[in-house]
Amino acid sequence: MSITTPETPTRPTVVLVHGAFAESSSWNDVIALLTTEGYPVIAAANPLRGLDTDAEYLRTVLNSVSGPIVIAGHSYGGSVMSEAADGHPQVKALVYVASFILDAGESTGELAAKFPGGELGPALNAVPLPTADGQDVTDLYIQQDKFRDVFAADVPQDAAALMAVTQRPIIADALEAKATRSAWKTIPSWNLVTLQDLAVPAESQRFMGERAGSRNVEIEASHAVTVSQPEVVARLIIEAALATSH
Repeated sequence: MSITTPETPTRPTVVLVHGAFAESSSWNDVIALLTTEGYPVIAAANPLRGLDTDAEYLRTVLNSVSGPIVIAGHSYGGSVMSEAADGHPQVKALVYVASFILDAGESTGELAAKFPGGELGPALNAVPLPTADGQDVTDLYIQQDKFRDVFAADVPQDAAALMAVTQRPIIADALEAKATRSAWKTIPSWNLVTLQDLAVPAESQRFMGERAGSRNVEIEASHAVTVSQPEVVARLIIEAALATSH
C-alpha cells in the first residue's frame, strides 16, 4: 500500500543521518519505504568523531546532491544536521527523529540531561583511545547487555542483539561540544517524539521541538524508532517533503 497520496512534481533527495551507537543500516526499513515511493536516498555514514568535523563531513554530502534536499537526523544525528544544514540553499526541510534540536551554545549532553527519565549514562562503557599527542580521548559504547533495555526496548530481541554488536561508538567530546548553528531557525522542521525513550527523554524532545516551532508528532516507541516503527518515520519524512515541495 502506498504511504503517500499526492504526487510530488520533483521528489527531493532524502539524506538520513544516524546518531551515536548506531550506523547507516539502522535506516534500512525507512530507506525501503522511501525508495518505493520514488525518493532518492543517501544514508550518510556519520563519523561520530566530533560535532564540528561530523557537520563538515555531512556538509560535503549535501554539497554532492543536485536539487532539493530533506534531511532526517536520528538522536545525535539531529545535532549534526542542524550545524551542517544551516544556510544551505538546497535543504528544504529538517526531520528530527528521537533527536536533538540544539540552539547555539548548547551541547547534546546538556539537552539529554535537561529533563529526568534518561538512563543512558549508567549503561555506557568508556574506552580510552591512544593519541599521538597524549591528549585524553574516550570512545563511548552502550554495554551490550544493557543495549536493548536502554536503546531498543521495542525491537525484537535478536535484532536488538545484532544492533548492540554492530553499534558505532561516539567520541565523548562530541556530546559536550557546543552547537554554533541552528538550521531550524530558518528551515521548516518536523519532530518525532518517542514517548518510551530512555536515551533522550520525551520531555526533552518535546521541549526542543516546541521551542523550534516544529511540527511535533508523538509516538509510543523506544529510541530505536527507525527500526521498530519505520513506517511512522517514513511517513513524517514524506510529509515534510510534500509540504516543502514547490
